[in-house]
Formats: sequence, structure tokens, C-alpha cells
Amino acid sequence: MDQHSLRIFLALAETLHFGRASRLANLSPSALSRAVRRMEEEVGRELFSRDNRRVELTAAGRGFRRYAREALAGWEQLARSLASEPEAVSGELTVYCSVAAAYTVLTELFRTFRQAHPGVHLRLQTGDPAEALERVASGQADVTVAARPHSLPRALVFKTVAVTPLLFVAPTVPCEADALARRTPIPWDRMPMVLSATGLSRRRAEAWFRARGLHPHVYAEVSGHEAIISMVRLGCGVGIVPRLVLERFAQKNEVRLLEVEPPLEPYIVGLCARRRRLDFPPARAFWDSTPEAHC
Repeated sequence: MDQHSLRIFLALAETLHFGRASRLANLSPSALSRAVRRMEEEVGRELFSRDNRRVELTAAGRGFRRYAREALAGWEQLARSLASEPEAVSGELTVYCSVAAAYTVLTELFRTFRQAHPGVHLRLQTGDPAEALERVASGQADVTVAARPHSLPRALVFKTVAVTPLLFVAPTVPCEADALARRTPIPWDRMPMVLSATGLSRRRAEAWFRARGLHPHVYAEVSGHEAIISMVRLGCGVGIVPRLVLERFAQKNEVRLLEVEPPLEPYIVGLCARRRRLDFPPARAFWDSTPEAHC
């Protein structure tokens, strides 16, 4: 059974959710189901018990999970031992991040890393930043760029790359949100909000409203901070985005900042990886070549 199949299996084994696992594996749910059936046919046993409500590992599935983890770790160890130039780092490094992180955080990191380690093949995956931690936890990515949560799973490690404020941004075009945002005080119970569907910025927005005894009036939910800025500039509502993203947005002058008290807790942006994955030379080299920022 090839490494790709084992990684697909582990994505489902770790999440126990076909929707999340299919996103992590970059497959459609139907393609994921077919891949699982092929593996079960090859093994000769059911690896998952599943119905319309839940997915669980069978006893055979738990045993196969141990095998998949050991097989992938063994292959990586063998690849290291067969390297013709022990001092040169080679192999493939998979990095997952949002589109915004790709052109804000990773641009300089990739440039310096490629100069130092030209033998490493970089594989960049982009998507919803809310999935970043799950990507490394499930083994679908070696390293991710993520916002640090309040608590980090013990199996993961985090290195701070940047600290950036979370900002409220309002439209400048005439619209309901613009009119409400110019009132003092701002009637937040009526303000249409454009928020991330999931993730840390959404949780911090909800906590900010909850502290005022309010629920946000959510006009739209989107994936990615660039989409929030785009909808705000069109007049759809007020959004919450990191300054790091806003500063790189081409039409940043088409939105305006709102001063709110207290301000939202800033974003701590950095690299995240499984602790054990840093034994993999490309992952360790990328980790060590990234300078750490101090909060």
C-alpha cells in the first residue's frame, strides 16, 4: 500500500469525519469513500464502522492506524539513511497555509529556505486557515502557518513569526454599515458583520460581543480574511481581519479602521508542526531556518 493511501487513511482515522478528512486529503467525499473501500478490500477487513451520524475505527482499523504511522515513519527514516550526501537536506516538504499567509508570511521564508536547501521540493497547499492545526495533526502537512490558539495540543509545537493586531474594518461606500459605524456609540446590536465561518478570529469576535451581552448580527460567513475585506469594501458589513493581511490588500484604502474598546487580542502568527515530525530533515531544516519573533 503506497504512502498516499496511508496518509488518506490517517486523515480519516484522526478526524473520524468524512467532510473534514476529504478536505485534508484534497479529495471529494466520494473519492475518499472509494479510497477507503479499496484499502479495506486490500486488507480484507473493515477499517471503519460508519453510518449517517458517525464514523468509528474498528479493532482492525486501530491496528492498521498503528501500522500506517510506523510505515510512514519507517520510510522517512530509510529515505534519510539512503541520502547520498548526508550533509545535504533533500525530500519533499508540504506546507499548508491560507492564501494571505502565502504572500505575507511565507514569501521571504521560502526565498531564504530555497537558497539554503535547494534539494528540498516544496509543496504548498492553500486553504481555510481554520484547518491549519488539523492539517499537521493528521499528517497531511509537515508544517503549517497558523494563528496560535489559547491552548496548543501537546503533540504540536509552535514558533512565533509575527504578532499582528486584529482590526475592525468598515466600508467607505454609502451603505447601512457605513452609516451605523459613524454613530456614537456604534449600535453593535444592529451592525451587519462579515466574519470568518470558523477559526480563531471568529471565536474572538464572538467573545468580544458576548462580553457586551450581545450576539453579532452576522450578514455573511466566509473562508479567508481576503474575502472579508472584499465584502466589506462592497458595503456588506463590518469585518474583523489581521493588520498583516490588510496591509497587503490592494484595495485597502477602500475600507477604514474602527477604533473599538477594548481592542481584540492580537493574532500570534507562526509555524506549527507535530513535535515528532521535526525529526524529518526537511521539516527540521525549514523550522530551524525560520527566525522567531518575540511577542
